[in-house]
Amino acid sequence: MGCDGGTIPKRHELVKGPRKVEKVDKAAELVAKWNYCTLSQEKLCRPIVACELGRLYNKDAIIEFLLDKSPDKAPMEAASHIKSIKNVKELNLSDNPAWSGDKESIKGDKYDDFQAARFICPVVGLEMNGKHRFCFLRNCGCVFSERALKEIKSEVCHK
Repeated sequence: MGCDGGTIPKRHELVKGPRKVEKVDKAAELVAKWNYCTLSQEKLCRPIVACELGRLYNKDAIIEFLLDKSPDKAPMEAASHIKSIKNVKELNLSDNPAWSGDKESIKGDKYDDFQAARFICPVVGLEMNGKHRFCFLRNCGCVFSERALKEIKSEVCHK
């Protein structure tokens, strides 16, 4: 029935090679960066704030992080550089009129396009989904694509 000596195992059956390193899916990583809070890993909801490193946070998650002074709190690498609420800036984001993510009830019976973005650049109209670089103005919190800032070439907010 088997193992009767009639089979000779080959080398690849006996020798196990090194395990392959699992690669992170770039699309999934971009979805996580642009749709979820870096600190709490919850969906981003307004008010949204950003630090000088460009990470996006829910404002209530930052406030809870700053208020929790307990010694047993694990240090969060994602927000270790934030010492006060002045280290973050509240963002003025422009909604994408073509986005219908939270408006419809999701039953799981349709295709979800994760590259469709909730917010867009108000000048050029590029979606804020991670494919294009975005930046915000520190004085007013308005968010623009890098392409729009190169076209405007001014230090003043267009709004």
